[in-house]
Amino acid sequence: GAKEYKARHILVEKEDEAKAIIAQLKKGAKFEDIAKKQSKDPGSGAQGGDLGWANPSGYVPEFAQALGKLGKGQMTDAPVKSQFGYHVIRVDDVREAKGPEVPSFEQVKPQVVQQLQQQKLVKFQEDLRAKAKVE
Repeated sequence: GAKEYKARHILVEKEDEAKAIIAQLKKGAKFEDIAKKQSKDPGSGAQGGDLGWANPSGYVPEFAQALGKLGKGQMTDAPVKSQFGYHVIRVDDVREAKGPEVPSFEQVKPQVVQQLQQQKLVKFQEDLRAKAKVE
């Protein structure tokens, strides 16, 4: 099935910058610290590069492809170029997407239960009306 990724990224303008960042990270620098200082993505940069959980299809193609090659805890070995600049990407976690592709019964169940309850309610109201007529 489709997967969702909890990813972080650092966005810079130049490939050299991104390569330097990857080198620093490999030496043990903290991803969050570098993201806060250097990332050009204001939204995630302030969060230490955190993009939260997302389906790769929500990202630009180059970013999505890079994500798909990474496992949990892995980082891109080379900068990923997109229309925004160069990304250094790390995947913090991966999970099976609970997407709309194939809803499981567990996901559909609340709706089914709701429908059954509504039907019972209608029946109950009809019974009440019927009793009211009798009295």
